[in-house]
Amino acid sequence: MNMLGIAGFLMMFVMVFLLLKSKTIPAVVFVVLPIVTGLLVGFTPAELCDYIAQGISSVSTTAILFIFAVIFFGIMSDAGVFERIVNKVVGFAGNNVLILFWVTILIAFIGHLDGSGATTLLITIPPLLPIYRRLGIRPIVLLGITCLTMGVMNMVPWGGPCGRLATALEVGTADIWKYCIPAQAAGLVFIALTCVFLAKREKKLGAGAAVRADKAGEDAGADGDKEDIRRPGLFWVNTALILVVVAVLVLTKIPTHITFLVAMCIALVINYPSQKMQDQRIKAHATSALTMAFTALASGALIGIMGKSPMLDAMTQLVLGFMPESLAPHLHVAFGFVNNPLSMIIHGDALTYGIIPIINQITSPYGIPPAAVGAAFLITFGPAIYIMPMTAATYLGLGLADVELKDHIKFAYPLCLGCAVVMLAFVVITGIIPF
Repeated sequence: MNMLGIAGFLMMFVMVFLLLKSKTIPAVVFVVLPIVTGLLVGFTPAELCDYIAQGISSVSTTAILFIFAVIFFGIMSDAGVFERIVNKVVGFAGNNVLILFWVTILIAFIGHLDGSGATTLLITIPPLLPIYRRLGIRPIVLLGITCLTMGVMNMVPWGGPCGRLATALEVGTADIWKYCIPAQAAGLVFIALTCVFLAKREKKLGAGAAVRADKAGEDAGADGDKEDIRRPGLFWVNTALILVVVAVLVLTKIPTHITFLVAMCIALVINYPSQKMQDQRIKAHATSALTMAFTALASGALIGIMGKSPMLDAMTQLVLGFMPESLAPHLHVAFGFVNNPLSMIIHGDALTYGIIPIINQITSPYGIPPAAVGAAFLITFGPAIYIMPMTAATYLGLGLADVELKDHIKFAYPLCLGCAVVMLAFVVITGIIPF
């Protein structure tokens, strides 16, 4: 019996239970549970240390990004940039909740053209969050719409998931993407229609009934009056700085964390030239920044112990053992439909490199192109990417929107599952992906 695979699944089920029940903070779960599981299945302390070190190394850049990005946008909020933008947007849109939701889709769509989740979250959430609050809309809705749109857009050929699939199947990324383009269109339509339902629900909860007092920068400085840190005379300078940062993120290959490191320093010097005020601004946002970085680094223990050890391979073989042979000609589509929930507990790399090549071998005698096999997987995997507990960028979104992981999963995952099913069903029914 595959005890290692069983142990891996038990660990993931316990992890999801603990996270959903709020038994402890995610960082503790990500560190303690994999270590305990690793020791129980026979990994030595030296092996565990090596796995954890590799895992932390893989997420360290993301953790650094969290620190600099949170402080940068915190400084922009302190200076009153978002407050002024919020006033203009709210004045233009009034209390039209649905239009705001569609604008969110558009911004996330454009922002994710480069395939970077962190970039899109940083472009979308900080500017829109104050507007959502002004209209009385829950931040979890902003995060959910953004993450769903990002997931649909993450099928682009220059994105990580498509690239890894192409490598595993030895095909071109464009070959996979051509099957995914119609699914992406269907997914965006699904999200836009879902926003109609979400807008009605938020209105029932009081959203848009009356514009609330501005909350932008409400946490800007508990250690001083807000007016002391506002910089209205530097609005256009700060706005230009934000636009330059966005341009660098989208148009260049400069690492994101370096971009925000430089931008943070420039923002401090421009807005708060004295050493005392710079120190105060850093301290004002340090708690949020370090909490997010801590969670990201802790997730490295989980990613390392699962991804760098034989555990993921064992879990993969265990799943394959339960698949009936009669599904062989349709296995790529059948797996596509179960892939979305499966992705929430099994790391995407394990599915990509462990299961998909095997499915391709099984379906190829029936004339199913390898690119179609990869597309069936990617279409249902994409929407869940930024809801998965094992995606580092998920915690960036949670931190920026101030939303708990369990609440994000409860709100966004049912929508994610519906989106995945609609997209896959669309390309199968229309014959785009052979069945």
